[in-house]
Amino acid sequence: MAHNAVRLLPSIATAVVISAAQTTSFGQTTSSSPHKVQPPRSAKLYVFDCGILHFADVGRFGFKKEEVATTEMSVACFLVTHPKGTLIWDTGAVPDYAWMPTGNPTTQHIVLPDLQQRDVTMVKSLKGQLAEVGYSPSDITYLALSHYHYDHTANANEFAGATWLVRQAERQAMFAEKSAGTTQPSTYSALRDSKTLILENDEHDVFGDGTVVIKSAPGHTPGHQILYLKLAKAGGVVLSGDLYHYPEERKLDRVPTYEFNPEQTRASRVVIEAFLKKTGAQLWIQHDFNGNAKLKKSPEFYE
Repeated sequence: MAHNAVRLLPSIATAVVISAAQTTSFGQTTSSSPHKVQPPRSAKLYVFDCGILHFADVGRFGFKKEEVATTEMSVACFLVTHPKGTLIWDTGAVPDYAWMPTGNPTTQHIVLPDLQQRDVTMVKSLKGQLAEVGYSPSDITYLALSHYHYDHTANANEFAGATWLVRQAERQAMFAEKSAGTTQPSTYSALRDSKTLILENDEHDVFGDGTVVIKSAPGHTPGHQILYLKLAKAGGVVLSGDLYHYPEERKLDRVPTYEFNPEQTRASRVVIEAFLKKTGAQLWIQHDFNGNAKLKKSPEFYE
């Protein structure tokens, strides 16, 4: 695998221009979609491959290495299409402008502002996968992030033209004078001036028909949230954000050591587990490497 350094700091704003490069066969795209897609008759969910996060230190999650099936983490991004609009949920760990797809896996080395370092193996760009199903960032109605950590916000600036759905506590933390070590503020700086809808209730029905609902689940970060989808054929699906990272967290009741508020995380888990039981919805743990590998990836979709 080729290794490339990705030091994401505010000074790289000029690199955003590079992201307007022409479409290639490996998924790097222009900012305009190749063709307009007709709105679907019912909600659809596309799962995008936004990389593999290599994370050996499972002690941060309260585990010994032998207690988890794998230390690898998937990085997933999601597109929801609906008769009334579109929603992007989470935007990856590596910005599209920071690398060039070749069709082969390449490992990007990320240096965070507090000098923590991460490696993420990438194959496809987010915009390339969007374009493959006929969309561009300008076609997106809503942007919602499960939370502000770097591995969920990498391409957030690309969707600054959408309406940002966020909780006040989360927005305040994102633009605080001193940000947390696991954030990459340069990747979401454009959201400061985005059209923003502050979510004040525990549940926000995005399109008003109960099929796409953002639910509050604080603890991992101040305004952490999850996404519930009620799909006509696939049924109920909950996208976890980082309510859990490994399925073993759920089985063994482990909480990461770096939560904003561990007790709040535990309380949120109780609420969401009750919701799952009540609705019969599936829980998709977004970082679950083995679980994510079993999901259909775009251009296939769930409906």
